[in-house]
Amino acid sequence: MNLCQCIILDRMVDLYQKNYHIEDLAPPATAAAVLPFPQWLTDFTGLKEWPGFDPPYIPLDFIHLDKIVDAPLHVQGSCTAVKLEHCSFDCINCIAPDDVYSCPVLSQTFDDGPTQFTTTLLNKLDEKSIKSTFFTLGVQNVKYPEVYRETMRRGHIMGSHTWSHKFLPSLTNEQIIAQLEWSIWSMNATGHHLPKWFRPPFGGIDNRVRSIVRQFGMQNVLWDMDTFDWKLGTNTRKEADILKDVREFKVKKSGKGMILEHDAVSATVNAATKVVDIVGSNQWTVPKCAGGIDYIKVFA
Repeated sequence: MNLCQCIILDRMVDLYQKNYHIEDLAPPATAAAVLPFPQWLTDFTGLKEWPGFDPPYIPLDFIHLDKIVDAPLHVQGSCTAVKLEHCSFDCINCIAPDDVYSCPVLSQTFDDGPTQFTTTLLNKLDEKSIKSTFFTLGVQNVKYPEVYRETMRRGHIMGSHTWSHKFLPSLTNEQIIAQLEWSIWSMNATGHHLPKWFRPPFGGIDNRVRSIVRQFGMQNVLWDMDTFDWKLGTNTRKEADILKDVREFKVKKSGKGMILEHDAVSATVNAATKVVDIVGSNQWTVPKCAGGIDYIKVFA
């Protein structure tokens, strides 16, 4: 295996750990799903309802297990077995050549939706005529399909954030595939498209995970500015801290960069609307930042 030709970011980001869990945002999809389970997916999988947080692995003829790069499994925050050649972002902030992690124009991106709070953010983005990128969870897509579609209708780009926000380096190859395929199927069933852009939960990615993501035709998207908005509501992070950090980052990076935020809960959305005013109306979507396509395929 060739060594990853990686870039180590000059700014080490603290290990990404949320003070909320996806189980708090949504009950198992089988209980919360609003989106009907499509017949084409029943025909393909033999199933009749959306799965819970641990989706079943369905073999795909275009995913080749023998082409998956070898790297040791590791749980979040345990990096003892991780080496430089594994190019782990969560352990050593390693960026592969095809990872997207910044933008020529400072731009916001949002994870963990759609939720009942997303529309507030959409309205704020509309005020500035901003088109952004939303990395959505499958379990949320089937719970809030109309919010997903409304986000699309307003011209934003939809990317994958897995089915249920698992830390991928800790999973088996088959479990990673399941997280990706069910996310993609939920997006197809909701928005009638196949995503091009993928963001790993917790920034959990190494060369093994990348080699699976690439077989789906997707491209990994990371960040170079973490607002740590998931800490809001704790004693360690206040909204004012986020706004101060964004202002300083904007100056330091001369108006360039990619900001990580969330539309998962009210507090993060409220902070994001204020970040919009700091960053301004000149923002790009991830495909524009990377010079790529919006989706792999859009169905009529």
